[in-house]
Amino acid sequence: MIDFQAAIFDLDGTLLDSMGVWEDIDVEFLAKRELSVPDDYINEICALSFQEAAEYTIKLFGLSEEPAAIINEWNDMALSKYSHTVRMKQYAGEYLSKLKARGTKLAVATGLPPVLYIPALRNNGILDLFDVLCSTEEVARGKEFPDIFLYAAERMKVAPENCIVFEDIFPAVCSARQAGMKVYGVYDKSSAAYWESILKTADGVLYDFQFAPIPV
Repeated sequence: MIDFQAAIFDLDGTLLDSMGVWEDIDVEFLAKRELSVPDDYINEICALSFQEAAEYTIKLFGLSEEPAAIINEWNDMALSKYSHTVRMKQYAGEYLSKLKARGTKLAVATGLPPVLYIPALRNNGILDLFDVLCSTEEVARGKEFPDIFLYAAERMKVAPENCIVFEDIFPAVCSARQAGMKVYGVYDKSSAAYWESILKTADGVLYDFQFAPIPV
């Protein structure tokens, strides 16, 4: 049994089955520049904010472009998919509704900008379930640090130790633990290489949300 007053959800790879979108975008973005996607590229950028990911990409490939231009290009490539085609993970909607009915506060803590996550939440009919929406754009550092989780808790007015976080990537599982929160790892094929590490670090794990924890 596990108790919590608030639940904080990542989107890509956790609530949303969307990581394939970013794999396609990475391939297309780099192909335009006659570059291929390195094996560890997606894992390296998945915990970063868009700004950090753009800066990392520029440095890695020696690009002469500005971060803002790269971010705009990524957003343009992703907008249609997030507005119309990205769907939730299995049983995610039902789980959110159960928590909401029990009075649990709900937050999004995502690396996505609002221009992408708001259409995705609206298209899946879950936008109004959340009390708080947070992006790494609003904090100093990406998800490899606990900033966004602490920010979400502060905005919900819930102590960190009374929050549970759902995440699919290992660096974010670690930083949520650093924030003093309970953490459940959510399986996604994009982060399968780190699943054993997540199993050892998280308070629990899920392959879908059918048996996700309900607060006592």
